[in-house]
Formats: sequence, C-alpha cells, structure tokens
Amino acid sequence: MRYGILVFLCFAVTLLSCKKDDDNDVVVIPPSLLSDVAPEDDATIKEFLNTHFYNYEDFANLPEGFDYKIVIDTIAGDNADKRPMMEDAVPVTLNVSSAYLNLEAGEEDIAHTYYYIEVKEGGGGSPTIGDSTLVRYQGSLLDGTLFDESQDFTWQELPFTVRGYGSGISKLKAGTSDQVVENADGTYSVTNSGMGIIVIPSGLGYFNSSGSALIPSYSPLLFKVELGLYVENTDRDNDGIPSIEEDLNGNEYLFDDNTDLEEEPFNPLANFRDADDDGDGVSTRNEISDDNGNIITPFPDSDGDGIPDYLDPDSN
Repeated sequence: MRYGILVFLCFAVTLLSCKKDDDNDVVVIPPSLLSDVAPEDDATIKEFLNTHFYNYEDFANLPEGFDYKIVIDTIAGDNADKRPMMEDAVPVTLNVSSAYLNLEAGEEDIAHTYYYIEVKEGGGGSPTIGDSTLVRYQGSLLDGTLFDESQDFTWQELPFTVRGYGSGISKLKAGTSDQVVENADGTYSVTNSGMGIIVIPSGLGYFNSSGSALIPSYSPLLFKVELGLYVENTDRDNDGIPSIEEDLNGNEYLFDDNTDLEEEPFNPLANFRDADDDGDGVSTRNEISDDNGNIITPFPDSDGDGIPDYLDPDSN
C-alpha cells in the first residue's frame, strides 16, 4: 500500500521458536529487550553516519536545473575526502516503554536516539508532532533497500506515523503556501520547501514487528523527506484544542493521553481523537466555550480543583 508503511500500527509480538510447547511443538522466542537493542541500533547508526555522506555540495551551490534529490553514498575511493553525515547530524533522544510497542517485558523509559540532518532549510515554520503535513518521502534500510516512498506530495498526520519519523519531521522547516507551483504534469512543487534526512532506531520504528516484508525485525530506518506545508495547530477531533496541546504528559506521543480510558474499554480514543475528553457527556468544545461559541482561556475550572472542566468529569 502506497505510503501506508508510515501509518501508525499496533505492534504485534513476534512468535517464533525457543521453548517447546507440548500441544503443538511450537516454541516461542520472546522479543528482544529494548534495553539490549537500543545501544546496538545506536552503534549501527553511528557507524553508518560516520562512513557515508550525502550530496551536501550540491545543496550548498544549487547548480542550475538541480532536481533537489538527496543522494547518499559511501565515503571511499574518489569520495574519500567527503564530509561524513555524522558531522551534520543532530541527535534527539526519546524514551520508549514496552507498552508503546505492545510488549510484555515491562521496561520503562528506555532512551532511544534518532538523528536528523536539515539538508535544505524551508522558508516557513516547523510543524509539531500533532500536525498534519504535506510531504514527499522515501524510506529505506541503511543498506539502501527501498521499502516505501511517495514521489508526489501527500498529506500525513504525524501522530499516525512511526514515532521517530514524526518527531524528525517536526525538526524541519516547511515551505509556504505562496510558493506552491503547479507543474506541467499536473503535480505540485513548493519552491521554498524544507528537506532533510532522518535515521531512526528500530525502537522508534517497527522494532520486532513487520511494518513491511522488506523490513526485517530490529531494523534501523532512514528517511529522505521534503516538507512542503503543514496545518498549524491541527485539531484532529475539532474540539477546539490543537492536537499538540492534548499531549498532556509532553512525551511527543499522543496515543497514551486518554483521560477517560476507564470508560472506554472497547473503543478507547486518545484525547486528540476524542470530542469529549473526560467522558462526561458534554463535548470538550462546549466546556471550553462561552454562549457565543468563543473559546475561553484559560480553560474554565468551575470547581476550582486545578483540573479544567473538559478533563474533569466531576466539574458538572
């Protein structure tokens, strides 16, 4: 499925063999520990970044007719004097817990580092991890095996992409809507778009699950991205609160913020997808708006307990 590889998936535990089952002779190999895989991935990524370069000289001088393609190659032979990607890479660390990947190991807050390179600075602002973005991208393994791409611009909602990719996109700058150009073939370009490279460990990608037949378990991933536009303060559930403001714990992951989870045993909806965040039967928008429909700030807290009404089922 085109660009479906980036859509957020519920990660399944991989079942293979290691311990005999008396009923069917199938053995189960438990997933590797996050704490074991994370440092191995980081060493692999660092080696890759130190031994490869991208065509930074082209982007520095922008020759006439340049097609704005990011090209990555090995530092060797005629390219032995090239600057390694590591010199331009910016590390970002996010904590990952077993529950995020639907694992049973019970690990909490295992540090995972991804790296991004801003290849071409966009003319606009940067999205948040809660925003909808207009992108062109290419996803590959570190050995260059391509597993997904979109050659034309397509809209992606970052909360539904794999975590390292969405976070990396938020570090880039987009273009601006006044620089959108229609091409002769009917496609569109954003002349002042931003471009970047994102390299993520498997714990911020698909870890032990199969995001694609082309992605082996525990694979670090590389993305080349062109960020055209984004919708500032995207409000996924149209409740009057931007999705990014529904990241209550501030961990750049919106699916673990669900105020009324206990009341949603069969169809849980994280706050950024839920029009009634506290499940009290009154919509979030109504609880933060006046009689004329204007949003009230700071948000009302009618019982003065420090919890705004839209997150407090006891406020009515």
